[in-house]
Amino acid sequence: MSSSLPSISSLPALSQDEQFRALDTLFEPSPELHTLMAPVLSNQAFSSYNSLIDAVGGRMSALSPKNSPADDKILTGIMGSHPRLGRPKAADTEHMSELSKREQANLNTGAEEQAEKLRLLNVEYEERFPGLRFVTFVNGRSRDVIMEEMRQKIERGDIERERQETIQAMCDIAKDRARRLEPSSLD
Repeated sequence: MSSSLPSISSLPALSQDEQFRALDTLFEPSPELHTLMAPVLSNQAFSSYNSLIDAVGGRMSALSPKNSPADDKILTGIMGSHPRLGRPKAADTEHMSELSKREQANLNTGAEEQAEKLRLLNVEYEERFPGLRFVTFVNGRSRDVIMEEMRQKIERGDIERERQETIQAMCDIAKDRARRLEPSSLD
């Protein structure tokens, strides 16, 4: 995954593979996201990366996983592309983008006991919300704060709300990446 973005004005003229690389940089590599956004990328220009990210969020929010197995598969694939929070197993790091590694750096330090608690919370979250992965905009927050957020979401148990909050978190992360990688692209 690239650690830079093309100018937003050049995006429509790029090959589909290059457009997908830009999506992968903003979000995480996901064939389902490529499928969802291919028609939009080939037919629409965006004034900023924020407007592109809002369009992605809108398309994801418009999916109806409750009523459509196809929509469920697409949304689950997109949300599952984000790495689990915390210290990944060595085998999992090859699928983790450099941006995700940097964004989660403060979560991957500290006591093994706390790392194990975070791992178990990930398991509990994924059991409570089948097909979802816990995604949050870490933004320098501590492991304790993130774990409390996970506990609250697990206790709440509202999968529809969780899907919408996950979409919002993915868009917040993407906007932060766009801001850092292509500053002239923002609104």
